[in-house]
Amino acid sequence: MSTLVRIITATDEEIRSRSLEGFAGRASAETLLRECAALDRLRRENENLYEQVRALFFLYSIHRFHLPGKAGIAARGVIPFRGYEDLLHRRFHEAIETFLRHQSQAGPSEALSSGLAAAYRQLGFQTLADQVRRSVRSIAGNQWMFRVGHPSDHPLRVRKSLLRPLESGLFPLLRETTPVRMDLTHSGWSDIFFLGMDFPEGARVLNVSIDLSVDGGGQTEGQGPRPPVEGYFRVIDRPILRLVSVDLQASAEITTFAEVFDFARDHLGLLKAALIAAGIVPPGTEGAHQPLSDLLTQLVGAGQGIELVSKVNDIPKGSRLAVSTSLLACLITVSMRATGQVRSLTGG
Repeated sequence: MSTLVRIITATDEEIRSRSLEGFAGRASAETLLRECAALDRLRRENENLYEQVRALFFLYSIHRFHLPGKAGIAARGVIPFRGYEDLLHRRFHEAIETFLRHQSQAGPSEALSSGLAAAYRQLGFQTLADQVRRSVRSIAGNQWMFRVGHPSDHPLRVRKSLLRPLESGLFPLLRETTPVRMDLTHSGWSDIFFLGMDFPEGARVLNVSIDLSVDGGGQTEGQGPRPPVEGYFRVIDRPILRLVSVDLQASAEITTFAEVFDFARDHLGLLKAALIAAGIVPPGTEGAHQPLSDLLTQLVGAGQGIELVSKVNDIPKGSRLAVSTSLLACLITVSMRATGQVRSLTGG
């Protein structure tokens, strides 16, 4: 059996905890390529999620960090354009097949390993995301979102109170605020996948929700702590989805389903994810060819659209306060309030 496959599948904790770097640093290119072939078979044939994902990230690490520079690995090479296209369109399985086929014909190279590393890494995250999707879909209350494939089938409607313009001519603004999460145990990513699987007792956390009073954050004197994450929802008089991140200074006006599901297109992936998770743009509509305006007509009426805005107040990156998670929850909540999935417009 391959050394790395034995490490991944071992029941003995000491063997399973051996580092990839300790093995790969001493191994020749020929040995690593044999190990890669064995790992690729493992991730294809093994139904164990943990072992699949760990094999994928071993493959990513070998191609990204350990094969380049080894004797026998060409410093220059060709990346097949077809595989590159598959990678851009998130067809990771197809990209890997193309790259491996080219490697068997032309030999290994640092260029080809860079493509394989990218594909294996993205496939690892996609495998985890697919498991989350299956878990979400298994809950009866969520299943309708996966069945809606056409705008005319959409069951949600924005509340009537949000569809009546104010005297100013603008539509009412729905606002949601959310605290952030502080981990009192060790302020680390203690709930990550592999730690939870390999060392569950080390993945236990004690969290509290906190408001913040940010020094120099523009709060008036004497103002106490407040929820630092904000989300806003309103109807607009154009048949588009307008997404805005105030703190990232990013915005987009979306007119197609493809743009909603293209998370790498801009810095607004979290807002797009919230719209999908809240059912405003159901996951079942991915790949739909109808105009997005048809869906918006169902939700808010002809000629109108939706604006979703996020704002994080003066929290630096790397704060370990789970800002992204809190922001996603905030945006999902405000979207569900707006569509009546949460009974009250305010409160719990």
